Amino acid sequence: MILGDVIERNARCFGHHPALLFEGRRIDHRTFHERVVRLINALADLGCVKQDRIAVLSRNCPEYLEAYGAAALGGFVGLGLNYRLSETEQAAVLADAQPAVFIFEAEYAGRARALRDRLPPGTHCICFEGPMDGALGYETLLAAASPVQPALRAVEDDTFLLIYTSGTTGVPKGVMLGNEGQLEQARTQAQSHAAVQTDRMLVVMPFYHIGGPTELLTYLVAGATIVLHRTFDAQEILHSIQAQRVTAAHLAPTMISMMLEVQEKTPFDLSSLHTVCYASAPMSVALSLRARAVFGPVFMQIYGMTEAGLGTTLLKHQHVLDGSETDRKRLASAGQAYLGTALRILDDAGRECAPGEVGEVCLRSKSVMQGYWQKPEATAAAMHSGYLHTGDMGYLDEDAFLFIVDRKKDMIISGGENIYSREVEEALLMHAAVAEVAVIGAPDAQWGESVAAIVVLKPGAAVTAEALVTHCRSLIAGYKKPKIVKFVDAMPRVPSTNKIDKRALRAPFWAGRERQVS
Repeated sequence: MILGDVIERNARCFGHHPALLFEGRRIDHRTFHERVVRLINALADLGCVKQDRIAVLSRNCPEYLEAYGAAALGGFVGLGLNYRLSETEQAAVLADAQPAVFIFEAEYAGRARALRDRLPPGTHCICFEGPMDGALGYETLLAAASPVQPALRAVEDDTFLLIYTSGTTGVPKGVMLGNEGQLEQARTQAQSHAAVQTDRMLVVMPFYHIGGPTELLTYLVAGATIVLHRTFDAQEILHSIQAQRVTAAHLAPTMISMMLEVQEKTPFDLSSLHTVCYASAPMSVALSLRARAVFGPVFMQIYGMTEAGLGTTLLKHQHVLDGSETDRKRLASAGQAYLGTALRILDDAGRECAPGEVGEVCLRSKSVMQGYWQKPEATAAAMHSGYLHTGDMGYLDEDAFLFIVDRKKDMIISGGENIYSREVEEALLMHAAVAEVAVIGAPDAQWGESVAAIVVLKPGAAVTAEALVTHCRSLIAGYKKPKIVKFVDAMPRVPSTNKIDKRALRAPFWAGRERQVS
């Protein structure tokens, strides 16, 4: 079975049920299927073949989802191009992926024009809004194509998506995600979400990022409705939940925090909402407590990465606020492994760690990536002994709840002691004045490295560095407390994921040194 079978089944079984709601447009499952088939046939008419890469430069829109649908059913490879990257960065991705088709929306026509000379010879350029600067018109192509039978059809081991990593740990690499693997992931997550056909799932994560396609597929499997947003605006999202009677949403913790600021001042009716899945970063215990007080018991966490697919989940009933100390501690965990996912914590020698012992998180499931595009050495380094080695450091408790403590490279060694930044960040986030924090290792002549905290305060809040250090000393061991506290107005962020860019934060501290660790 392939992802395309789901699109066909939805058209057959739920044809008149809305598949997409977007800015006043309503597209039912039958129409979505027909447009996907037309796109497959239009691309085939242009001479495209299976596994050709279809690059898309656009914000979220229904046509973007149709391009991914053509990959799912027709056997093309969908490639979402991060619109926040520079021209040079985008050109590097295109040069690596060698797409046969480059589709863009009019907002990025200027950038598309600049990139065209750097595309492979013969690349077909298509504009969603119509013919422009030599590009073909999307709707014109679809109108001329057959709606009846796709000329090409995917098989289980076809690559479905090529998603480029953010480059947090090096040069961006194209992660190959397989058709059958993504179907397995969608089925498993639909079960964990308790997704049903009558759900309305709000998707605002961009489709060049794994979050958007993951939640789309999770609810597509159920035949549900996607309430699609072009960009994130806290008030607009809250209004959409109220107006469209949204039942589920996928949000990053930073989004949840911004929505709380609005909801606490101007409440919207969120009574239809039964599930909010958060990912991209852990939610601090402090934010989890605050969010549940406002939204109710709707939160579940997903831990994974582009390469891993299924990892772990902390389900709604496991977000326990008033239970035992163990229950409350598990609010900071990433939950337990999905059914069908093997999870091991390994030390540097490849030995399995005991409960409570920190090691590298390693995962195995059907949804793990096929590999890095044209990078066999990088693939072999990440996938060996039958597992994907995530580069995340964590430990399991006695009931196999996973606690992430850091990226492997972010571990701070001070005076021979290992310090994990996540634990220090959690302590700082428990202070009422702190909105956001990142903890990094800074060079220290005496101790090798010392703990540095970069802090963003809440609007109108004030606190001294000394007060924050004292606060930390009351929560964590003294040697873990920050030695350096730097206040900033905003954090630098990785464009593709909006995560805090710790490499940028480290740079001033380690400037002029050959090594970034001591």
